[in-house]
Amino acid sequence: MTEQRRHEVTLRFLAAPTDQGHTGTVDAGRVLEWVDKAAFAAATAWAGSYCVTAYVGNIHFRQPVLVGQMVEVTGTVLHTGRSSMHINTVVSAGDPKTGELTEAARCLVIFVAVEEGKPVPVPEFVPRTLEQELAAEYAVSRIAVRDEIQAAMEGQRYTDAGTADRTVLRFLAAPTDVNWGGKVHGGIVMEWIDTAAYLCSTRWAGRETVAVFSGGVRFYRPLHIGDLVEVEARLIYTGEKGMHVAVHVRSGDPKTAQLELTTYCLTVMVARDDDGDAVPVPAWEPVSHEDKALWQHARDLLEIRGRAPGNRLPNHLLAERGED
Repeated sequence: MTEQRRHEVTLRFLAAPTDQGHTGTVDAGRVLEWVDKAAFAAATAWAGSYCVTAYVGNIHFRQPVLVGQMVEVTGTVLHTGRSSMHINTVVSAGDPKTGELTEAARCLVIFVAVEEGKPVPVPEFVPRTLEQELAAEYAVSRIAVRDEIQAAMEGQRYTDAGTADRTVLRFLAAPTDVNWGGKVHGGIVMEWIDTAAYLCSTRWAGRETVAVFSGGVRFYRPLHIGDLVEVEARLIYTGEKGMHVAVHVRSGDPKTAQLELTTYCLTVMVARDDDGDAVPVPAWEPVSHEDKALWQHARDLLEIRGRAPGNRLPNHLLAERGED
């Protein structure tokens, strides 16, 4: 019965030395992997069946997670559709000696229950408290914004006509990337996205960079072990400090090298000085018609997200050069 199902799951663990990233703290990609695992656990517990990541909403990285910290990741079902589950995921971290944890990141993740590759119905989540009712209303209010963001993203073209700096990674999906359903899990894909965005932004800024925001992570098709994977990161906009990097993940049979879009994401990276403070980055000026269209696309996405209920974007996302 629905009453007996868990709607919330919390994972707890220590951030390990193997979690350390490029800048000495845990990379955003690894945090996103934790988010995906916690949301998966909550989704499967509620659905009682295997689930796949469909969408990861806007995630702001509020503070870095350090190696050795206690990490707590909680996934909570807020709202259900026919086969989908909207899950709020919160990452907190702190000193294990005190047990005091501070929020490091949060986002809304959508999972879909599947059997034999097809969506299947899930039990309806019925809020039982005022807090749950408000949380469900928040999840529903994001649907129209998410649809608007998706339409804007799908309307953009990325061709060789663009002149912006870009980074392309190619490799085979390895058996170590497999999830519980035999495919590459979303968290691993998001780690690839973060790596490509880091390489692209670091080369542009000429110094170490970190992700402060990722949004609109849409999973279009499953990615299989042994697939040829291509991760392309392209700079599309710079503010005073933020570098907006569009990342496309494509995959397919290595025997044919015909690749199809698997995942798309927009990540904002900032360059930091030795004290960890964000610093100005070189301005990128659009040249070609495609450059200008993508530049405007980045601004449009900011405006859409800024209109979302309860969404106050950090200044490094909104500010153009000279506005900080």
